[in-house]
Amino acid sequence: MALQLNEENFEAEVLNSSKPVLIDFWAEWCGPCKMISPLIDELAEEMGDAAVVAKVEVDKQQALAAKYGVRSIPFLLFIKDGEVKDQIVGANVTKESLKEKLESL
Repeated sequence: MALQLNEENFEAEVLNSSKPVLIDFWAEWCGPCKMISPLIDELAEEMGDAAVVAKVEVDKQQALAAKYGVRSIPFLLFIKDGEVKDQIVGANVTKESLKEKLESL
C-alpha cells in the first residue's frame, strides 16, 4: 500500500529521503486516478524499501498540490534528494514504466 502523505510527514518522507520517491497526486472524484491507484499500490509493494511510493489527496492537501503546481490529475512526481527529477500527467502509464523510471533515479 502506498504511503499517504500530508504536510506533517512530507518533509521527512520525501524531501529528506535518501531513496527515490514517486508521488501520485489524486482525488476521490477522479476516474483516471482510480484507474491507476491499484498500479501505484502494487508498485509500492514491489519496490519495498528500495523506494518511497506515496499518494497525496489533492482535496485534503491543497497546499502540497499548489507547491508542486498540480493543475490536472493524476499527476505523478519523481523526486530524488529533495529535487523533482521528472513528472507524468495523466493515467497513460504502466507499472513497469513507473518502476523503470524510479530505478533510474
